[in-house]
Amino acid sequence: MENKMFCWQCQETCKNTGCTLAGMCGKNAETSALMDELVRQLKIMALTRKPDRELGLFVVQSLFLTITNANFDPERLKAQIVHAKELTGATDADAPLGVLSCDDEDVRSLRELLLYGLKGIAAYADHAAMLGREDDSLYGFFFKALAASARETSAEALTALVLEAGEAAVKAMALLDAANTGAYGDPQITKVKTGVGTRPGILVSGHDLRDMKELLEQSKDAGIDVYTHSEMLAAHYYPELKKYPHLYGNYGNAWYLQGTEFAAFNGPILMTTNCITPVQSAYRDRIFTTGMAGYPGVPHIADRADGKPKDFSAIIELAKTCPPPAALEDGEIVGGFAHAQVFALADKVVEAVKSGAIKRFVVMGGCDGRHKIRSYYTEVAEKLPQDTVILTAGCAKYKYNKLNLGDIGGIPRVLDAGQCNDCYSLALIALKLKEVFGLDDVNKLPLSFDIAWYEQKAVAVLLALLHLGFKNIRLGPTLPAFLSPGVAGLLVNTFGIKGISTADEDVAAMMAGK
Repeated sequence: MENKMFCWQCQETCKNTGCTLAGMCGKNAETSALMDELVRQLKIMALTRKPDRELGLFVVQSLFLTITNANFDPERLKAQIVHAKELTGATDADAPLGVLSCDDEDVRSLRELLLYGLKGIAAYADHAAMLGREDDSLYGFFFKALAASARETSAEALTALVLEAGEAAVKAMALLDAANTGAYGDPQITKVKTGVGTRPGILVSGHDLRDMKELLEQSKDAGIDVYTHSEMLAAHYYPELKKYPHLYGNYGNAWYLQGTEFAAFNGPILMTTNCITPVQSAYRDRIFTTGMAGYPGVPHIADRADGKPKDFSAIIELAKTCPPPAALEDGEIVGGFAHAQVFALADKVVEAVKSGAIKRFVVMGGCDGRHKIRSYYTEVAEKLPQDTVILTAGCAKYKYNKLNLGDIGGIPRVLDAGQCNDCYSLALIALKLKEVFGLDDVNKLPLSFDIAWYEQKAVAVLLALLHLGFKNIRLGPTLPAFLSPGVAGLLVNTFGIKGISTADEDVAAMMAGK
């Protein structure tokens, strides 16, 4: 049977080989083809134009549109393609269309690894740009890498670009960290309620903190509460956001459970970025998208214009007419352990390590997902000895952040830094510990990595960690389908990347420093 599409950019791609009829994420063949065409137009732009702020942001946002579970709206993609052609102008240049346009499996694998890293970096660069932080050198790298992915056939040159993408990922995450903390303050240790109140509510998912700030400001006197969902949990940690008393708590879990959790919420839902799944009838009449998120037939809240905030009045007015959310649970989550907060606890952490109270740190950040094999991460958290501390960021934490794992001398055994981009904080914490202990190599720390991935932001984070010198990273629940045997071998031999085994075997290996 002839392929209707081909996509293998996420961890849940069909049979870990590629989606050929429809995406496991829910996108259809038409949407997939439009995304391929948009990426092709970006490569043509990179081949024919020099980057500037307008083109750079356009490329970043266009790549963001094609991230897994970001935008399912074909009309939005068509409009972006038209705009891309307008910005590029008449040209005889061309670029390959789609993954399978390259026959050499190693070159194809490296091109796609580079592209998916770029998509993840683009998401972080867009968030930073929305807060007024842009970096021309990042835009320059996007153009350089996209042009190379269209023309370059040397595995050696593409490998160098993939490694350079790791440097760009670090730069983008540092830019976003500065943007978020500059606007909303350094995250603070915070207890977040998981129960519900008696007032109507709005549920906010995704990642965009500026959207959250503007919604909180516009709804502060509306008699409603605002709840976070999935990666937006981190909003509770920022001083400038947590000061709003109607930011009530966190509702639900990771992105893939939204079909049932959104139905139970009763009020309107705002999807600010990626992580939207196919919209169900139970909440179709009360879900909105904004930013790069989109879904056919779902109202989209327009971008800011003329320096004014987005207009969230429609979602606020709808919330007033809805019943309060149905309770899913009633507890609390503790988080806010970004780098500044952990640096403030550095003396206590160092003393715990020196005394032997903390034997090992295990980084378990990244993405959650629907595969049953991901219960592995819950098992690892439960089976790690009581003298270990889990460092986490991203929605992977929902596999263990509600377990009662206790603390070590007042230091919680799960330290949540925030969103997936806050894996940058985890890297800074590790580098700080290296400095404090006077080590010449970060890999000499009592530190192991057991990372879960799902989509392209996790690819960017992985490349960033490799650039910063971290080795021997476990990556699961499966290795990416887009890695050819040759490229996978390169990552294994150069950086010690490895797949996961059983929870018992991996816990034993990590505690032995392997």
